[in-house]
Amino acid sequence: MKTHSAKKELILLPILLVVILLCVAGHFLLQASFQDSNVTEYMLAALPFAMFGLVIIAFKIAKNSEDKERAEQSNNN
Repeated sequence: MKTHSAKKELILLPILLVVILLCVAGHFLLQASFQDSNVTEYMLAALPFAMFGLVIIAFKIAKNSEDKERAEQSNNN
């Protein structure tokens, strides 16, 4: 089994924290006090797309990290 560098995995933590904050903010905006705001409705509609975009960015970062790791291993062999 291949081991991964902890540093390369820690790069993805800020993206995870942003997604968590978006999820909490979405639940906060679903309160009754924000019910009549059109801006809130649009923000809540855009929230899943923003999260999906962040997931795509995280996948690209992970893929680039994996490609660099493979290139380093092939150069060492």
